Amino acid sequence: MSQQPDREATARHKQAAAEWAVEGFVQPGMVVGLGTGSTAAFAVQRLATLLAQGRLRDVVGVPTSRATEALARSLGVPVSTLEAHPVLDVTIDGADEVAPDLSLIKGGGGALLREKIVAQASERVVIVVDAGKLSPVLGTRWPVPVEVLSFGWRSQARFLEALGARVTVRADAQGEPFRTDQGNLVFDCAFGPIGAPAPLAVRLGARAGIVGHGLFLDLATDLVVAGPQGVEHRAR
Repeated sequence: MSQQPDREATARHKQAAAEWAVEGFVQPGMVVGLGTGSTAAFAVQRLATLLAQGRLRDVVGVPTSRATEALARSLGVPVSTLEAHPVLDVTIDGADEVAPDLSLIKGGGGALLREKIVAQASERVVIVVDAGKLSPVLGTRWPVPVEVLSFGWRSQARFLEALGARVTVRADAQGEPFRTDQGNLVFDCAFGPIGAPAPLAVRLGARAGIVGHGLFLDLATDLVVAGPQGVEHRAR
């Protein structure tokens, strides 16, 4: 019984952070990257409300997943692609874990590759989280998602284990291997606290068969975090 109020409070904090970010960073005429996950969904919903009210106009969203695209379309948010808009004004997205230097672990929603592509194409990357996502060191509370090709996936698992990870193949709601929008597998790699994430990111990025990983380093420009004390904005 005690966990339900906690979940409700967390949802309120996520919503507060997402709405604050949309109202604070999105201006008329912008091209906006739309993140994936429960927190990013609150941002899409707020964006839709502001457009419907006429408080924003001429805003186009670039979704980071099919799920986000479907949500945006259902709410009346105009959507486009990186092909049409290769440079985005701002992206608003969530994160699974945030270190003090605004380095991130992302990919809990399975859209890590597209999220990173969109983030790298953005002039500003605003991360919205509840206070429970803050961590002293990446890997303390969350595994690193790693997206891999199906071909040779066992060799990738062995490689990741050799780097010190406890590897779990992510499953979907039916217990089948989870597939990304690209049709790839996701390994959730528990490294424990990662004292030096940059060298690990280099190792992961250099491995053939690994097409993406959830270490987002030097990408977030802003953090909006909400908790019992309200909403706080931090800039890198």
